[in-house]
Amino acid sequence: QVQLVESGGGSVQAGGSLRLSCAASGSIASINVMAYYRQAPGKQRELVALITSGGTSNYADSVKGRFTISRDNVKKTVTLQMDSLKPEDTAVYYCNADMRDWRSITSRQYWGQGTQVTVSA
Repeated sequence: QVQLVESGGGSVQAGGSLRLSCAASGSIASINVMAYYRQAPGKQRELVALITSGGTSNYADSVKGRFTISRDNVKKTVTLQMDSLKPEDTAVYYCNADMRDWRSITSRQYWGQGTQVTVSA
């Protein structure tokens, strides 16, 4: 069974740092784009950052220069380093990956369980 398991998160004061990690496991044939999304209370889920299998990354304007996404294709992991955190970064963060199971001919989206990030002023 293909799955994404997240770790990290927690509470920090404004200006602090947190690191989120996400590991893919199961009968994975390939992983394309990996990403982090977040959802704050009362708001829609939004893309925070993504990284392609070749290492090209893109960021939401709100986190550019503060967050860094990276991945290890051998270990099948993706990491989001979050620096200079602001109260408005408070949300549940979800790992996302476009992956193909060995039993499938097409890929699909998988989601992690979500992890809470709380930034206090």
